[in-house]
Amino acid sequence: MVAIAESADAPVKTPRIGILDTARGVALLAMASYHCTWDFEFFGYLDGGTAETGWLKFYARAIASTFLFLAGFSLVLANTPRIRWRSYWRRLGMIVAAAAAISIVTFWFIGAGWIYFGILHSIAAASLIGLLFLRLPAFATLLIAALLAAGIVVDNVIAPFGLHSAAFDTPWLWWVGLSESPQQSNDYVPLFPWLTPFLFGLGVAQVAMSFGWLERLATFGPGRNLIARAGRHSLIFYLVHQPLLFGLVYLLSLVAPAPQQDPAVGYIGQCVASCTRSGTEAMCRSFCQCTLDKLQAQNLFKPLESGAIKADSDERVSRIAIQCTEEAQ
Repeated sequence: MVAIAESADAPVKTPRIGILDTARGVALLAMASYHCTWDFEFFGYLDGGTAETGWLKFYARAIASTFLFLAGFSLVLANTPRIRWRSYWRRLGMIVAAAAAISIVTFWFIGAGWIYFGILHSIAAASLIGLLFLRLPAFATLLIAALLAAGIVVDNVIAPFGLHSAAFDTPWLWWVGLSESPQQSNDYVPLFPWLTPFLFGLGVAQVAMSFGWLERLATFGPGRNLIARAGRHSLIFYLVHQPLLFGLVYLLSLVAPAPQQDPAVGYIGQCVASCTRSGTEAMCRSFCQCTLDKLQAQNLFKPLESGAIKADSDERVSRIAIQCTEEAQ
C-alpha cells in the first residue's frame, strides 16, 4: 500500500516538508511488515485468515488510511498556487500504469482474489476527484469528509448494510464500494469509505496553507534519513517489496516447510476473514463455527475442503449457510 501523490514536483513557493516524507516512509515499512504477515499465512506458517482478522485487520486499515491522507495532503502541495497539469498527468499516468500492471499480474497468478481495485487504483481515482476540491474552501472539503465519515459510522455501527444496494453488484461498479456482494480481493480499497481519509488530508493541507503552517512544518523533523528517502520513492518501493518478500518466504518454505495445519482451524480463519467484510467479527465467528459443525455432522467438510463439492453450487451447503445465518443474527 502506497501514497503516490508526492510533493517532489511542487512549485518552488511550496516548501519541501521532510516530516511528510518520513511519515510516508514509516507507513511503507508498516505496509511491508503487514505484507510479510500475509506471505507467512499464504505459505502455511500462520493460520488462515490471520492477516485479515483481529488487530491485524485494523493495522491494515490504519496503514491504508495513512497513505490516503498523505496522498490528499500532497496533492495540495504539488498543485499550489496553480495546478501543474503536466506534472499532474505524468504522476497520475504512472499510478494508473502501476495499478493496471498489478491487476494483470494478480489475475494471472492468483485468479480468485485478484486485485481489481486496490490502493493504487483508489489513489488514482481519488486524485481525479481531488481536483474538484483543490479550489474549494478548506471548511467545505472537511465538511464533506466529515459527512463521509458519518456515513461510515451509519453503515458499520448503526445500520449495517444500510448504504449498500444490489444495484452496485455489477462488476463495473465494485470500485464505488456500495455493493452488497463484491468479488473477494486481496486488496480491496473502494472509494467508499476510502475517499474519506484522502479528503481529510486534502482539507488539512488547505488549512495549513491558509494559516501559513507549511513553513513551520518544513523546519520540523528529519527529511534526509533513509526512511524519508524511501518515502520519496514510494511507488518503486511498493512495486518491489512484495515480490521480494514473497520470494524470500518461498525460499524459506523450501528449506523449512510449514507444519501441517488443522483444516478446521484454517476453515474458521478463512471463513471469518471473508465474512467480516460485511459483518461484525463476533457474528462471523458464530456463523463460521456453526457451518463447520453442521458440515462435519453431515460429512460434508472433507469433500468441501478437497474440492469434491462446491460451496456455491451444492444445495446442502447452501442450506447450512442459510440456517447458520439465521442462528447468528
